[in-house]
Amino acid sequence: MSNQGKWALVTGASSGIGESFSRLLAELGFNLVLVARDLPRLNERAAALEANFKVKTRVIAADLATDSGCKTIEDFIDANEVEVLINNAGFGINKSFLVSDIAAEQQMFDVLVRTPMRLMHAILPGMKERNSGTLINVSSVAAWMAGGTYSASKSYLTVLTESLHAELAGTNVKVSALAPGFTRTEFHQRGRMKMNGLPNFMWLDADVLVAKAWSDAQKGEAVSVPGWQYVLLSSFLRFGPRPLVRKLGMNVRVRQRNK
Repeated sequence: MSNQGKWALVTGASSGIGESFSRLLAELGFNLVLVARDLPRLNERAAALEANFKVKTRVIAADLATDSGCKTIEDFIDANEVEVLINNAGFGINKSFLVSDIAAEQQMFDVLVRTPMRLMHAILPGMKERNSGTLINVSSVAAWMAGGTYSASKSYLTVLTESLHAELAGTNVKVSALAPGFTRTEFHQRGRMKMNGLPNFMWLDADVLVAKAWSDAQKGEAVSVPGWQYVLLSSFLRFGPRPLVRKLGMNVRVRQRNK
């Protein structure tokens, strides 16, 4: 079935995993709605997609930590038929919950939990009615780890994705969670996290994991975990003794913090 003329919406589309998704979807023939805060960068991405893939683009500059930013995207979904939604926007906080700024915690919660939940609620009824569509939520292997509010937020996203996947089983609506590990993007630099001690083999390539996520979603997989190293790690995190999992999560968080 041709994707010509169909629209895909990607949040956090200006860099990293979101930018990789936008290129993959453009290559598949989708027109792109690009959402992020950085309007000049979005315009640059849009121009490149139009030039390289001959697709149409729309750019929406929105801060998804705000009610108004979230509602802007909800209103767009309500007014337009969107075939693909990639909930990718996100960031992390490089502080213990005991000393972090509550405003920053609330912003992260709004971006990682509130906004994707509301966008899913806006788009899925239409997808179900026309029996067509793909929804991918970018979660993390941290969802199975005890690693503070970031892990808790990603756990919510993964569990809700699995629930919706089960509810829509038997339809042509694809719902899947992408659970990557450490990926070479700007995420850790923006969060000022110390990553210099991580072995090279633990880093993933965004284009490779995005291609796997899309393939897994089309196959009907509820969760996609790219990379053999993270398949092994996620198996331990999901099925290993919880005291050890909690200890591992805390060790990872402490190592990432700047002293």
